[in-house]
Amino acid sequence: MNIHSHKFTLDGHAGKMQCLLDLPDSEPRGIALVAHPHPLYGGTMENKVAQTLARTFVNMGYAAARFNFRGVGESEGVHDDGKGEVDDMAIMYAHMRERYPDLPVTLTGFSFGTFVQAQFQQRLTAEDRPAERLVLVGAAAGKWPMPPVPQDTILIHGELDDTITLQEVYDWARPLDIPVIVIPGADHFFHRKLGHIKNLVAQMWRR
Repeated sequence: MNIHSHKFTLDGHAGKMQCLLDLPDSEPRGIALVAHPHPLYGGTMENKVAQTLARTFVNMGYAAARFNFRGVGESEGVHDDGKGEVDDMAIMYAHMRERYPDLPVTLTGFSFGTFVQAQFQQRLTAEDRPAERLVLVGAAAGKWPMPPVPQDTILIHGELDDTITLQEVYDWARPLDIPVIVIPGADHFFHRKLGHIKNLVAQMWRR
């Protein structure tokens, strides 16, 4: 499938947000909001896992939107430990809902981005408009206070992740009774394992 990418900016609470929208060939059937890893450790919306998630959803017919968090690339402001980042995700959500008012929204993220999306889902749920589903890769359990997420959340983790250990993810997911899909031999950044993420999300989505 051809992916059509469009750069744009939004006015965030801390200044300009540098954004990217990837579109499928046909009319989108849903919206996927993608959150990138930690800005203070080199995380950007061009991160390979974030890119993989965006492309995976475009291949499934979704409009995939992502943006650089505060202080990254051309996005203004400074890192806000996940609080302001959730506020900015709400701005992206509002923009995409305005553009595609009738489409369901999926939240997906990698590492720190999972913390942002899990918090944002809580906000949407409190407003009685939860996202249709979450896809969290390298969930930030043990690093940040991850809130509970819905039972149909897709959790993918690397066996050899030494940034966020598999044990920490198990300890978080166990009381939620959510399965964790483990990619054998994968480190935190899923080097040479990105194809597994794409295939797993596509397979799980059909269920």
